[in-house]
Amino acid sequence: QVQIVESGGGLVQPGGSLRLSCEVSGALFSLYIMSWYRQAPGKQRELVAGISKSGSTNYVDSVKGRFTSSRDNAKNMVYLQMNNLRPEDTAVYYCNGKFVDDYWGQGTQVTVSS
Repeated sequence: QVQIVESGGGLVQPGGSLRLSCEVSGALFSLYIMSWYRQAPGKQRELVAGISKSGSTNYVDSVKGRFTSSRDNAKNMVYLQMNNLRPEDTAVYYCNGKFVDDYWGQGTQVTVSS
C-alpha cells in the first residue's frame, strides 16, 4: 500500500525559506513521477513543480527561480526548497506520486505572513 507523507510546512515571513519533504513508502519509488501541488483557500489545486524519474524538473511560472524540487531515490524522498517566499505562496502543499495510479499525501500548511 502506497503511503505519502509531507512535512516541513510552517509560518514564515515574506522573503524567508522553507524546505518541504515528502516520504513515499510501499512503492518502487524510482518508477514514480513525483509532483508538488498547492491549494490556497477558495482556489483550485495547482501544480507547482514536477520531477521525473530521472530528476528533471519543471515549475509553474510563478515559482521559477525561487523553488527547487529534488529527489533521492535511495531514500524514497522528494524535496521542495522554497526561497524568497511571498504571501501568495500561502497554501496547503501536497505531494503527489504517479505510477499507473495517483497517490496523495495529507498536505502540509505553508503560511507566509509578517
